[in-house]
Amino acid sequence: MKVTVDDDRCRGHGVCCGICPEVFDLSDDGYSVVLLPEIPAQQEQAVRRAAALCPEHAITTTG
Repeated sequence: MKVTVDDDRCRGHGVCCGICPEVFDLSDDGYSVVLLPEIPAQQEQAVRRAAALCPEHAITTTG
């Protein structure tokens, strides 16, 4: 699985970081960034949850 964050939509709420800090972090500017190029299987459920709960719908998963 791969995950991306749309920089134009992200508003830095940090919901994804709270749900899955192993995959998401906030940049120095306060916006979400993805830490891993490939999401390990054990993190996929948390990443999907983060995407579903993102207030701005800025997270997209593929694969």
